[in-house]
Amino acid sequence: MSPPVIDPRSAHAAGVERLLASYRAVPRAASVRLAKPTSNLFRSRAKPNARGLETAGLRGVIAVDPDERTADVGGMCTYEDLVAATLPHGLAPLVVPQLKTITLGGAVTGLGIESTSFRNGLPHESVLEMDILTGAGEVITVSPSENEDLYRAFPNSYGTLGYAVRLRIELEPVETFVDLRHLRFHSIADLIAALDRIARTGALDGERVDYLDGVVFSADESYLSAGTRSAAAGPASDYTGQEIYYRSIQHDEGTTRDRLTIHDYLWRWDTDWFWCSAAFGAQRPRIRRLWPRTLRRSSVYGTLMRYERRFHIGDRIERLHHRPPRERVVQDVEVPIDRCAEFLDWFLATVPIEPIWLCPLRLRGDGWPLYPLRPDQTYINVGFWSTVPVGRTEGETNRLIERTVSELHGHKSLYSDSYYSREEFGELYGGEDYRRVKERYDPDSRLLDLYAKAVQRR
Repeated sequence: MSPPVIDPRSAHAAGVERLLASYRAVPRAASVRLAKPTSNLFRSRAKPNARGLETAGLRGVIAVDPDERTADVGGMCTYEDLVAATLPHGLAPLVVPQLKTITLGGAVTGLGIESTSFRNGLPHESVLEMDILTGAGEVITVSPSENEDLYRAFPNSYGTLGYAVRLRIELEPVETFVDLRHLRFHSIADLIAALDRIARTGALDGERVDYLDGVVFSADESYLSAGTRSAAAGPASDYTGQEIYYRSIQHDEGTTRDRLTIHDYLWRWDTDWFWCSAAFGAQRPRIRRLWPRTLRRSSVYGTLMRYERRFHIGDRIERLHHRPPRERVVQDVEVPIDRCAEFLDWFLATVPIEPIWLCPLRLRGDGWPLYPLRPDQTYINVGFWSTVPVGRTEGETNRLIERTVSELHGHKSLYSDSYYSREEFGELYGGEDYRRVKERYDPDSRLLDLYAKAVQRR
């Protein structure tokens, strides 16, 4: 006998009821949090004093409408599952963050970005409406026309204004393949000038550009990768096996070409967690041959990293070699494009971390109060993820980066460690706008305050 067919909408509705029941069961004096099987946050967090809310019923794709080019998904649905449901229709989310286990709710209440962001902005800009569980214990629908204050304040609130239960998002057409051109540069200034030109025009040498990002290996070795949708049949590269994607970008001069399926392009960074899999030996040929392909993915490396942090394995190794412990510098920052070369020159001269990821971004519409980027400004997301020797004070390098980004009129994402004063944090991340929405939708402060969650909770 075949198992009964479960209607996704009914399953989601039942999941919402279980979520609400678990919320009501949390003691009022205890912290409220989600029970999440994975996390892409890197900030230090205190041990929770409450069991997590039940989210198992919120992890699926509810419906894909290929005619309207929309998808309804549970707030805990991963982009991996959503892409698997949309690609058969020749569609994809407008922005697909790089790692498979990032959830739709996480990308919206936090921030996500990818190589379509120069034309499609950030993931929350393609949200048509959301159902949000607020701190008051109610599930309400928000959109540009309904509870608009919460709709606009939700991005970058990191669960302190509520949790996304359901999201309806826009989709866009894709083709079977992505044709890639990797352009080599010998100076940061030339790289940024080319990036600005391509982002503004959407073209390179007369060819349309649908995807755009870059990698800086050093001051005199950097690359832009421009991708174009293609339906033409032909072979494609595979970087889920022995070959490593970011190494394929490197070459001596000029431009090289490559091709990936749209599926492999969207997840090209996940197999090696950009380049961070090297820390676990996964890029060494002998180890890579023995490392199961299914376990070469960001979620596995993230689990290994959490074990390393729990048992302080890295610091113990440093002590054995008579070296100081190391400070974690895992950050993404947005810098205005006209200040980006200045920032990169400073970073390369000051912070011993390479490679660096670059991703251009331009908002589709108006700004958002908790992450107030200018809607008429092109920014470059600069991502760097490694460690440096500890300094004289806690978080010395992270603090220095924060100051420099602010001086250049940029912004820093809050998924990792932050060290701002409360006053500076309020100026950068919504201040009075946040307090006003917080008082309305979480009047009893059942959820953490954003400053407490992003900065103080260590």
